[in-house]
Amino acid sequence: MIPLLLIRHGPTTWNTEKRLQGRTDIPLSESGLSQVSGWQVPEEFVGFDWRVSPLQRARQTAEALGLAATVDPRLIEMDFGMYEGRTIGELRRRLGAEMSANEDRGLDFTPPDGESPRMVQDRLCPMLAEIRRPTGCVTHKGVIRALMARASGWDMIGKPPVKLDWSSAHLFQLDADGSVSLDRPNISLDRTS
Repeated sequence: MIPLLLIRHGPTTWNTEKRLQGRTDIPLSESGLSQVSGWQVPEEFVGFDWRVSPLQRARQTAEALGLAATVDPRLIEMDFGMYEGRTIGELRRRLGAEMSANEDRGLDFTPPDGESPRMVQDRLCPMLAEIRRPTGCVTHKGVIRALMARASGWDMIGKPPVKLDWSSAHLFQLDADGSVSLDRPNISLDRTS
């Protein structure tokens, strides 16, 4: 088993406004930068190989954590297509039954001109299969949720099997064939812990 630690980037203004960011390259907010400056990677994970999404909010988080991370485009956030910049509430009000039917598709929920969580899983599979040593990634909520769904068998309908704290790290384990299991969710990044 190979450890894989995932960290979500710090908050942006769109996170605070509950907007779907997807591929829109929003930087960390001032309060987001302040929050991640209080984080540190626990000692047991410091020597991992580190990768980061190409989006600036993830790169800023990796820099604030002092990580020499390699940019890996496969870690980019799920593409929310025509939904980017909107809130789920706004989309539900505007699209009604159409949005409800799309959400009911779970892993196959696909925004117009975007990608589904299943497509995110497919994008991650080659990366997972090539990892040969302990690795950490600074990435996005959509990526971590897609990986958790793969690890747990969750179809992304209803509540997730584990509630993830988005200001914590989440440890997965990879088998040699690239299959994944959730080991330890919600590992504190707080410097005072």
